[in-house]
Amino acid sequence: MGKENQSWVDEFIFLGLSQDFKIRTLLFIVFFTIYLLTVFGNLLIIILIFVDSRLHTPMYFFLRNLSFADLCFSTSIVPQVLVHFLAKKKSISFLECMTQIIVFLLVGCTECALLAVMSYDRYVAVCRPLHYSTVMTPHMCLQLTIGSWASGALVSLVDTTFTFHLPYRGQKIINHYFCEPPALLKLASADTYSTEMAIFAMGVVILLAPVSLILVSYWNIISTVIRMQSGEGRLKAFSTCGSHLIVVILFYGSGIFTYMRPNSKTTRQRDKMISVFYTVVTPMLNPIIYSLRNKDVKGALMKLSGRKSS
Repeated sequence: MGKENQSWVDEFIFLGLSQDFKIRTLLFIVFFTIYLLTVFGNLLIIILIFVDSRLHTPMYFFLRNLSFADLCFSTSIVPQVLVHFLAKKKSISFLECMTQIIVFLLVGCTECALLAVMSYDRYVAVCRPLHYSTVMTPHMCLQLTIGSWASGALVSLVDTTFTFHLPYRGQKIINHYFCEPPALLKLASADTYSTEMAIFAMGVVILLAPVSLILVSYWNIISTVIRMQSGEGRLKAFSTCGSHLIVVILFYGSGIFTYMRPNSKTTRQRDKMISVFYTVVTPMLNPIIYSLRNKDVKGALMKLSGRKSS
């Protein structure tokens, strides 16, 4: 046992997104700007929902959890990537890699569930408005939120356990910019079939099931909106649904591409760029699309600004 433990790798080295220093410098500026916008946008949403009583509704309760998940999601990856853009050696210890995967999967999978919950909330609001207050009770909202975080924890536990149950000896160069199970499996010194099947099964639970619920919810919402008498109401609903679906396509589409296909032995540059969508871009877009364009949130922001100025 002692001999085998000595042969295990104690750190991993990333190849990153580019080897060219000028490109890495440009990427540092882009990623740093996106990260600042992500932190500012999501923190702002959390604060506004907390201080303004008009935003103490089910939709904003879910949105506050989504913003917190986005904040943790981005912070678990981007700061390390920023450091590695400027560093010569892009290394991470075995323990740090495991921690990053646990946090990344926990908040990322929770976000998958929360987006589905939010689509269900909008479905009830638009398609069953008279029953909204009886269906989306505070107790129900709390249960749905706890269920979202619990599902994220479950998927994180299963994927991390299967990934790190494998032996990693000798090879330690990851052709990626952060620790992610599909990229890590390529370095395993054993057959990865059972791990790939476990990750695939968890992907069905946390990716395909929520996205199916979202598509069904929005199909019913759009069908209801089409029957509306008010042209202005139809336009507003279509605009909102369209924005939400863009985020869903970006987030779930890139996630499904990464986790729901056979794991090849090599990581292409295209695979890494697709990961950028759900790790870097969507956490910035969520607060803009789900809230900062919203009339209620704009009102809360103006109220908060007025309070500060006075």
